[in-house]
Parts: sequence; C-alpha cells; structure tokens
Amino acid sequence: MRKIAIYGKGGIGKSTTVSNLSAALADMGYKVMQIGCDPKADSTKNLTQGKKIPTVLDVLKEKGDEVTLEDLVFLGDKGVLCVESGGPTPGIGCAGRGIITAFEKLEELGAYEEYKPDIVLYDVLGDVVCGGFAMPIRGGYAKEVCIVTSGEMMSLYAANNIASAIRNFGKMGYAKLRGLILNAKNIDNEDQLVEQAAEEIGTKIIFRIPRNKAVQEAENDGKTVIEHNPSSDMAAYYKGLAEEILKEEAV
Repeated sequence: MRKIAIYGKGGIGKSTTVSNLSAALADMGYKVMQIGCDPKADSTKNLTQGKKIPTVLDVLKEKGDEVTLEDLVFLGDKGVLCVESGGPTPGIGCAGRGIITAFEKLEELGAYEEYKPDIVLYDVLGDVVCGGFAMPIRGGYAKEVCIVTSGEMMSLYAANNIASAIRNFGKMGYAKLRGLILNAKNIDNEDQLVEQAAEEIGTKIIFRIPRNKAVQEAENDGKTVIEHNPSSDMAAYYKGLAEEILKEEAV
C-alpha cells in the first residue's frame, strides 16, 4: 500500500490536483482512497458530483460510538474511496485536532484493512504545518510527500515551510519529500522561479501541470477532468502525473 501526502497552500489548486490524480490512478486500475484533511471538507467533491460528503467529525458528533466505516467512507467516481476529516465550527476548537480525531477513528475501525486500497492520498492544507496538519507525515501514515505549488511568492513560501517540516520529521524516520508538483498560474518566469525554489529546498519538480480552462469547466459540472473530458489534453496531463507518482517511492 502506497501512502502519499500532498500538501500545498490554500487556493493553489491542490485538491483539484489530488482528485484528478485519484481519478487517473483509479482509471489505471488501482484502488484509491482519498482523505481530505482540511476543515472546508471539499477535497473530494469533484469525485462525488460536486456534493460534499459527511465529515468524520460531524458523523462522530451525531452517532458517537455507533459509527461504522460505511458512515465515513463514500464511493466516488471511478470507485475512489472518499473520506473528509472535517473540522470544528470556525473560531471554535482546533482544526488540526479534527484531523487527528479522524485518523484515529479510521484506524480504530480498521479502514485500511477493510478496504485494502493500493494507494492512499492525503490531501493536506499546507498554510500551516503544526499539530494535526502534520499528522500525515509525523504519525507514521504517509511515507511520501509531494508539494503542490505555483510560481507565486506565497505559494513558494509555503512550500519552503512544508519542506522544512518534512526534513525535520524525516530525521525521525517519517515521511520523505518526493518533490514539487508545479500547478502553473502562467505568471512571468514561472518555471524558472519554481526550479530555483526546488534547488534551494533541495528537491526537484516532479511534474508540471499547465493552466487550462478544461479544469474549471469540469469543476463547474462537479467532476474531475478525467471523468468530464477523458480524451482531453488535461486528462492526459493528470494521467502523466499518475504515472510519475507510481514510478518510485521516496528514498
């Protein structure tokens, strides 16, 4: 079982990238589980016809000890297993704690043993890398980490912070940084900016995703590009990313 955490600054297109990656991997015959680790709980909505699924925290609040895996894991497009950790009411409680609670409950209920996914993708908000947001890389869950970024300054700043956290946890035998996924915004000298950042971080760009209106068109229909327009150039890019992800584990 491959367990991969994908981090990135909010608004960078991380969840779009992850859901299309999940769909592409599933289309290749892999059993995929995608776990959204963001209080907004919208990581998987493009795999579920644009509708948000119940979050682990909300279901726990409603059902308590009577909760089952069927209450938490939902079947999305291409057979992707979808989970959303959720978070507290804004301004009340710790969002990171929500991720910890969700992970612990999934483990307690034997989610990985029950569904036996080939690949688990954790979609993690990367504006902050503390507490629960670091859970996928420090809790022994993900073994590999990719960071989605563009050439925008704040996106690269967040990528550097995430990479620093991964290096620190890597010394303890936890997850290793695989590299950067460049989700292009078409800013001036973008490739060069991200290449320079990758060099300074001590990693590489593992894949470049161009900006294309096909992505927004698919999302407007509540779908991934893989589902909405499988023969498009953008679908081919996401399949290319899937092939790159499958090549080798982090070393």
